[in-house]
Amino acid sequence: MTDFPDLSSAEFHKSSLSGSGDNCVEVATNLPGVVAVRDSKDPSGSVLVFAPAVWRDFLRGVRAGDL
Repeated sequence: MTDFPDLSSAEFHKSSLSGSGDNCVEVATNLPGVVAVRDSKDPSGSVLVFAPAVWRDFLRGVRAGDL
């Protein structure tokens, strides 16, 4: 079983393009070796954790319109 990373120092940010609404995700990229993603409506809820390379591939796919 893999240990879950310590997220206590995560600095979550919403995109400046998301406006003032709550219907978006927040991303923390300041943690070593992981990118953490959570729902802005539920900041104390579940967090998805990705390897940085996987997150970059996801963003690349979104920007290219593949996803």
